Amino acid sequence: MNLARAIHFDESDQHVYARPARTGEWCVSGGFEFSNWSEADLTGKARQAFANGWLGLETGGRVTFVAVTAIEPAEITALTDLLAEHFVTYYGAPSAGEARPVAVEEISQMADLCAEHPPNTLLVVARELTQAGVREAYRIIEPREAGLDQFAIHGGTEE
Repeated sequence: MNLARAIHFDESDQHVYARPARTGEWCVSGGFEFSNWSEADLTGKARQAFANGWLGLETGGRVTFVAVTAIEPAEITALTDLLAEHFVTYYGAPSAGEARPVAVEEISQMADLCAEHPPNTLLVVARELTQAGVREAYRIIEPREAGLDQFAIHGGTEE
């Protein structure tokens, strides 16, 4: 089974998100955060989180890129529990037990998105606010095979 981990290519996420996700933490779309938002909510760093941020499950932070990675079933169970607790803490769910089915669905949707891609595929999310609510679209960046010549040092045998 595959899920996605936060990945950083530079320090930009540290500046564009109010709370950046930690490199390597497991992520889901996290679009649920924006379900009641309007145009008035889309300002500053909140706008960036809405437009392009994946949700880190450990920190609740946001990240621009995630990479598809294999995950063990026991990790899925722990992440589901963590997300259910997140719903209680930040969204007022009555209990983790009652929030768990929603957490299962969120993680299942992310696993479905990742299932069709090989490890190291990068995913980018783009959201827009429509009359019907939040619309998410995903961009897929396939991993490239690296040739040996990209890493070999070419030089002469001069003394």
